Amino acid sequence: MEEHRRDQRVEATCAVIVTSDARRPETDETGREAIRILEEAGHRVETYMILRNEVEEIRKAVSELIGRDEIQVVITSGGTGISSRDKTIDAVQPILEKRIDGFGELFRRLSYEEIGEAAILSRATAGIAKGKLIVCLPGSRKAMELGLKRIIIPALGHILWEASR
Repeated sequence: MEEHRRDQRVEATCAVIVTSDARRPETDETGREAIRILEEAGHRVETYMILRNEVEEIRKAVSELIGRDEIQVVITSGGTGISSRDKTIDAVQPILEKRIDGFGELFRRLSYEEIGEAAILSRATAGIAKGKLIVCLPGSRKAMELGLKRIIIPALGHILWEASR
């Protein structure tokens, strides 16, 4: 019987995309927080970008990133809510070959403990495309920290191992 890889550790190469109509590199605290968290956990951030909340722009960037051999993980920040300008989930969902529904479920449960019923407004999601992990998180620093530190980073080795099989 094959050994279960739930505790497998990796040093992943990541991309961070912030979707916002207002943020710039000098004002983007959430993107910087994502990079800090990932690098402190031993991962490398190869690409960082800020994109407007436009479906085609986001979809094109994510598609190009998962087409690069060195990128294993794409983390997006922002655009996961229900307002008319929240476009990230709409852009990314058609790219996903397999959804990781448990990520969104767990993220909303943990968020509920911190922010109450407003957690139901999040469409945070994750999935696999071309053997790469794509994680779509809300645009707040606290949401980024929660999603990365409590869910993604502890499970990343196992996720990437399963995605590559």
